[in-house]
Amino acid sequence: MVKQISVFLENKCGRLVTVTQVLGKHNINIRALTIADTSDFGILRIIVDQPEKAHEVLKKEGFIVTETDVVAVEVSDQPGGLADILVYLEKAGVNIEYLYSFVEKPTQDALILMRLEDTEKGIQVLKENNVTLIEGERIYSL
Repeated sequence: MVKQISVFLENKCGRLVTVTQVLGKHNINIRALTIADTSDFGILRIIVDQPEKAHEVLKKEGFIVTETDVVAVEVSDQPGGLADILVYLEKAGVNIEYLYSFVEKPTQDALILMRLEDTEKGIQVLKENNVTLIEGERIYSL
């Protein structure tokens, strides 16, 4: 599994830059990110090379921060590649709460990060179907 940091941000100018400045000041590198927003706030979800340190420094700077386990999988980088993997989870009744892609590619395949409603069951289903899972340490070092 991979540790994801979620930061709750007021939906106003400058909040995202502040987070990135804090991380940069502490030599923490962002590997992947996504933002979901509403009219009042946003949730910045990031994968960083030092998740524990990121959690600590962002909290010290006054941000509301949580840590979540997500699953990283290699997906065939061709039309239908993602669907091939998602069908395994659907057939097993494992709901995907959200997913996003990773920019750096460790192989010729694409890399997808997903938050599953039942992470352990999802990992078991993916392994049973020979889906390549990527461990956190490998992700953090890309």
